[in-house]
Amino acid sequence: MSFGTHAYVPDPRNADVLFNVNGDLVSRDKAVVNVFDSGFMLGDGVWEGLRVHQGKIAFLKDHLDRLWEGCAALGFDIGVTKAALTQRLMDTLAANKMEEDVHIRLMVTRGLRSTPYQDPRVVVSSATIVIAPEYKKPAPETATRPQKLYTVSVRRGRSDVQDPGLNSHSKINCVTACIQAIEAGADEGLMLDPQGFVATCNSTHFFIVRNGEVWTSSGDYCLGGITRGKIVELCKANDIPVFEKNFSLMKCYSADEAFTTGTFAGLAPVGTIDGRQIGTGERGPMVERLQNLYLDLIHADTA
Repeated sequence: MSFGTHAYVPDPRNADVLFNVNGDLVSRDKAVVNVFDSGFMLGDGVWEGLRVHQGKIAFLKDHLDRLWEGCAALGFDIGVTKAALTQRLMDTLAANKMEEDVHIRLMVTRGLRSTPYQDPRVVVSSATIVIAPEYKKPAPETATRPQKLYTVSVRRGRSDVQDPGLNSHSKINCVTACIQAIEAGADEGLMLDPQGFVATCNSTHFFIVRNGEVWTSSGDYCLGGITRGKIVELCKANDIPVFEKNFSLMKCYSADEAFTTGTFAGLAPVGTIDGRQIGTGERGPMVERLQNLYLDLIHADTA
């Protein structure tokens, strides 16, 4: 079971899905890592969420580029080429006969440590690479059901503390933000940056619409979201004014529309923030237009 924009349609086929652990295909219940793995022990790794359409992985180059950038930032070699990892992904899909409504969690860690210790010099193996595919169709109502957001006290940190642009396994700040939102009766937490400007949500990116303009954060305190970037590109290509800028909660409360973006569900409308209705409280015309443009882009990319 999942919630908010990550709500999905349960699929019994997932019980028999094969996962790929370091190149070996294993049943879901046998897909395990060692307790000395860097990801399990310290959150020392990076990951990507991938969507499969028409037998292909949408925007794969963008995702692999971000993955490689993350590994480089953490200072470890993934141990395979992009071409080899792409082949491993496609082999995993082929073994499961997966072509549509599939979500993949691609996880890479620094590898096994000889002892519980932060120093990367105690790593004694190559990187751990796990490919976890599931049949995961977003719940149909996600496209139209207005989400409830709640502004949490947990801030997106500065890059000299923990770079928010790094898609690392260390997600405890997002987890605590999510917990606050849940306790407030919301679907997801809206997170501010250290200056008090709107940054992002705990698991998706955030946009507002004002007077025909689409606004999102400056990007200084959020992950370089693939879907977020595609929406910005789509706006520019379709003569929709779009701005990456600093703005406050006040601008959100008085917005005409608001929405979130993410690889799993694409675009999802926001109806309320902190209990305050945004626009009509329902999916607006700009969100619907961008949803259709984004679906067309996915189909074109995976055709």
